[in-house]
Amino acid sequence: QVALVESGGGLVQAGGSLRLSCAASGRTFSRYAMGWFRQAPGKEREFVAGINLSGSSTSYADSVKGRFIISRENTKNTVYLQMNSLKVEDTAVYYCAARIWGLGRETDPFDDWGQGTQVTVSS
Repeated sequence: QVALVESGGGLVQAGGSLRLSCAASGRTFSRYAMGWFRQAPGKEREFVAGINLSGSSTSYADSVKGRFIISRENTKNTVYLQMNSLKVEDTAVYYCAARIWGLGRETDPFDDWGQGTQVTVSS
């Protein structure tokens, strides 16, 4: 298991940018594929982006493709989500997730989760 702590959420105007960070505990971070998910009020949690163990492969939901970038720094046990051109519909609680030896894709059975960070985009 790995403990995950998200940060970087906040209030931003539409068209603005935010960068989320997710710090992981332990010394085996490089064994985990990482993902970002989000859940808006009244909606189910949805996949946003994923990244493989080395960072060489990423995947995105169609709704964020071209606007969001996922990256990781294994030396810092951290995964990031750079969010650009934010829209009101991006408002949600964003969660970081991990899957040991995963691929960083939506179909990974992510089983370690952070507590989430709120992102609010105003019009």
